[in-house]
Amino acid sequence: MNLYPPFLGAGIRVNHISPDFKKAVVTMKLRWWNRNLVGVHFGGSLMSMSDAFYMLLILQNIGKGYIVWDKASTIRFKKPGKGKVSCVFEINDTIVEQLRAEADAHGKTEIILPLEITDEEGDVVCELDKTIYVRKK
Repeated sequence: MNLYPPFLGAGIRVNHISPDFKKAVVTMKLRWWNRNLVGVHFGGSLMSMSDAFYMLLILQNIGKGYIVWDKASTIRFKKPGKGKVSCVFEINDTIVEQLRAEADAHGKTEIILPLEITDEEGDVVCELDKTIYVRKK
């Protein structure tokens, strides 16, 4: 995944995906090509860092009878991102079972999952809400 052009171009690094696809860790160092005009992380790169990982984790866990999409994202910037930033995506069996049950009962469902991108000191750079859409095939 580290050679995927959008991640490569933004300097996004996938550091870890657990064997059970329940956790992913992603980082991005501040570089000349992902800085904004005032020298901190470009907001678009921070948003790109959050794209598709919850979708991937759910897709790998929910089963072949479902379609999973990263439907929407909202981002709230808390402080300038400097240095290396990171985010951890985690799902559990309860989330997967809930999505499967709701999609089975109603044909489709959505869930909003929170996410934080933090700096090297552990301070929150931005908060995101990721809307994931699931439907039966």
